[in-house]
Amino acid sequence: VLMMKILISNSSDLPLYQQIKDQLKDAILQGDLKDGDSMPSIRRFANDLGVSVLTIRRVYDELEQEGFLVQQVGVGTFVSAANAELLRDARRRVVEQKMQDALESARGLHIPRDELHAMLDILYDDFKNT
Repeated sequence: VLMMKILISNSSDLPLYQQIKDQLKDAILQGDLKDGDSMPSIRRFANDLGVSVLTIRRVYDELEQEGFLVQQVGVGTFVSAANAELLRDARRRVVEQKMQDALESARGLHIPRDELHAMLDILYDDFKNT
């Protein structure tokens, strides 16, 4: 059963259901929630988060439509990571395209490969520490 912390911000522009849905989707993509993991009942999850059961029902329904959860009547709701690999790959393609653009800029400015590696290492380490 779900053992993760969902953080809800009242000051966020995003509606409650979207905040919860995004965090659950990220947890599935990052492997914190694995294929077949059992999710809490709608009522229990709503009580744990202090939100309406309708909010959690919407989260579960939308995640099921997107292929991240499977709801089995009378049994429960379970993580379905089948779609996670497709989404992970789509995210990789976005990053690859941005890297391609950066490489074209670097080539145009005659920046050698070793300098590019050094820049990426510095930026990555700096980003990781923030």
